Amino acid sequence: MNIFRNWLWTLVSIVFISSCTDAKKPAAGGAAAGAKDYSVLEITPRSFVVNADYPAIIEGQQNVEIRPKIDGYIERIFVDEGSSVKKGQRLFQISAPQYEQEVRTAQANISIAQADVNAAEMEVNKVRPLVEKGIVSKYVLESANFALQSKQAALSQARATLSNARTNLGYTIVTSPANGVIGTIPYKIGSLVNSNTVQPLTTVSNINNIYAYFSLNEKQALDLSLNIKGAHIPPVTLILANSVEFPHKGKVETASGLINTETGSIRMRATFANPDNVVRSGSSGTIRIPATLDSALLVPQRSTFEIQGKKFVFLLDTANTVKSTEIRIRENSGGQFFVVEGGLKPGEKIVVEGVASLREGEKIIPKIASTDSIYRAH
Repeated sequence: MNIFRNWLWTLVSIVFISSCTDAKKPAAGGAAAGAKDYSVLEITPRSFVVNADYPAIIEGQQNVEIRPKIDGYIERIFVDEGSSVKKGQRLFQISAPQYEQEVRTAQANISIAQADVNAAEMEVNKVRPLVEKGIVSKYVLESANFALQSKQAALSQARATLSNARTNLGYTIVTSPANGVIGTIPYKIGSLVNSNTVQPLTTVSNINNIYAYFSLNEKQALDLSLNIKGAHIPPVTLILANSVEFPHKGKVETASGLINTETGSIRMRATFANPDNVVRSGSSGTIRIPATLDSALLVPQRSTFEIQGKKFVFLLDTANTVKSTEIRIRENSGGQFFVVEGGLKPGEKIVVEGVASLREGEKIIPKIASTDSIYRAH
């Protein structure tokens, strides 16, 4: 009886232990008991347009400093700051009475010189018949001719003096050398100005076309050259300081042929039409250059996490276990996706959402996400 009782107790113990062991076995399908569903994306190459953004400084097509050419007091100001002007339009009037006096003096000198010429001509006309009749020597006629030439030269000099005086008088009215927009006007009516004045009277900026200057470092310049595959740089976009896209596309026209050894950068210029004069000289913005990648590996930004400045994703293995994997991403990937340059291969699967709740080596129940739905925003 005792032997039978011991055998029965041993059998019961074995059944109990077996039931406990079965409870700890993984559930069907390879997922641990309590494993959660996670959306998983299979990495496949696809075409993608990547935008490279570069800070830019904007200048007008012309920035002309308006300076006086004569000494005098500002008598009148015909324009206001920020107003649009046309070429030849009056801007300032400088009071300089001495130039008016010089014009009157030059006109009087011309009259005197003209009278001297007339008198010299009369002398020549009087002497010529006397020479022809042999009454006086021919040297007298030559002397009269020389005197006439001297008076004629004096008349020409007087006329040149008048022309210079009128030119100087014309400088009292300062006009715009180009179409544009008036800048600040530091000097007011009554201010004494001259050609050596430190500040200009104002600045006229021609902004019908604007230039956006930006710089690329050596790596960015090489990447840009490789992405466009030797072709011309495509039309570029200007993002204004208020983050609004400028409606007119620009063209990169010039680039420095040398890398600045001090900054390690190349200076470039993009030209934009500015028919409505919306953008002013001195503004700031961002140049956006598009480049098409034929076989890019894209990872949604929400699928990544960062540790000590490095980007990671959770990679799914064949046992449905996640493993954190470092990836290298392209600069200026932009948008909602990162362009992966290293760390992932086509066909590998990553967790798309909920990465913050995952732990290294955790088992999950993968739900394959539709690539179309993931990349629909692109």
